[in-house]
Amino acid sequence: MIKFLIGLIVGILIFFLIIYFGGGKTMKKFGEGLTDTGKKMEVMEEMIKKEKGEVEKDLKKKIYKEERDATKKIQ
Repeated sequence: MIKFLIGLIVGILIFFLIIYFGGGKTMKKFGEGLTDTGKKMEVMEEMIKKEKGEVEKDLKKKIYKEERDATKKIQ
């Protein structure tokens, strides 16, 4: 509860400081920066998901191959 209240107070303080020092222009610039960052994060997420899928496929192939080789050795 204390962390929540501190976060709320800090958020309100930051909001008032932005309004005091720049108003709408500062908020617009800040928002554009966040939008650009968000787009970059989306691209990174897609790359990570793609790489994860490829790694999973490779691991499954290796595990299957090792199991197949192990059964041949036993026979």
